Amino acid sequence: MSGTNIRVVVADDQPLVRAGLTTLLDLEDDIEVVAAVPDGEEAVRATRELTPDVVCLDIRMPRLDGIAAARQICGPDVESPTPVLILTTFDIDDYLFGAFEAGVSGFLLKDAEASVVVDAVRSVAAGNGTIADSLTKRVLGELVSRRSMHPVTAARADEVLTAREREIVLLLAEGLSNDEIARALVVETSTVKSHLARILPKLGVRSRLQAAVWAYQNGLVSIGG
Repeated sequence: MSGTNIRVVVADDQPLVRAGLTTLLDLEDDIEVVAAVPDGEEAVRATRELTPDVVCLDIRMPRLDGIAAARQICGPDVESPTPVLILTTFDIDDYLFGAFEAGVSGFLLKDAEASVVVDAVRSVAAGNGTIADSLTKRVLGELVSRRSMHPVTAARADEVLTAREREIVLLLAEGLSNDEIARALVVETSTVKSHLARILPKLGVRSRLQAAVWAYQNGLVSIGG
């Protein structure tokens, strides 16, 4: 993150929602909304010009929708991706899966409590993925059945990851934050971050959330277990 504040770009085509989210975030001492824009094209432009720490995107927007904008902000072809949090009224499966395949770090429904939204922005800014609790099981269940996102297979997991990296991926899949992983392994949080910086490209993913999905897809952990 840059500076002491989490710098955020908000994109939503509904003026009241955009203003409400901006006010909600600006009330926090550690968060600053640096741009509030009405569509995906403006979100991409603002991200490139202002280099925020987090971009909050609606999905249904004119000119360029949230998923298409996310691909340009945090997608696999973006050299310096910015973490994206999707905030939407819609939990339609195609939107969910399209968002995660575009590389977003989090997905919340707009009816989430204000404190949950604020915490999600902080979590995404800190490099931790977040997803609405009501969607977690369904999303994991569907994404686990999709193999196209992650080219590394379970048979090669031990070849690709060191023993410590494998430990971190397993803890990541359990939903632990960097600080919690550090405590579990009795190491510094900075050490966990360094490991993650090496793990993500090894797995061919761009976010912690996708790394967790990779662990489920490849059988390192199971939804039931």
